[in-house]
Amino acid sequence: MSKLIAFTYSFLILIQSFNINLEDFSKFSVLLKHAEFHKEKYGDTFFEFLSEHYGDSKVNHEDDHEEHKDLPFKDAQHMLTHTNTSFISITNNFDFQYQEFIEIPFNFHYEDTFTNFEKSSIFQPPKHA
Repeated sequence: MSKLIAFTYSFLILIQSFNINLEDFSKFSVLLKHAEFHKEKYGDTFFEFLSEHYGDSKVNHEDDHEEHKDLPFKDAQHMLTHTNTSFISITNNFDFQYQEFIEIPFNFHYEDTFTNFEKSSIFQPPKHA
């Protein structure tokens, strides 16, 4: 069952990555009419037509007709997509336990260091000014 769910999610992510809207399906008739126009006027095959409108020759042919804005997959939203989908269904249960404050006993003792090996006369301030 988990393999079926993983396959379904993978297929869903693949389909969403194409970013096809329902509006694009309704514009296929415009695509076919414009391809027929190119075949009659320029003698282009369907693959040449796709290359001129969606491929490498798109920049040279962009401003030749007004019908280009009505073709499918020409929306600006197809250029950049910000869709984040998370399929994480993990329930996090945090078990917080109250612990009483235990006072730590004072175990710090400080003594000044004193040694007889120091010569105290060397590190004295000057006596005559």
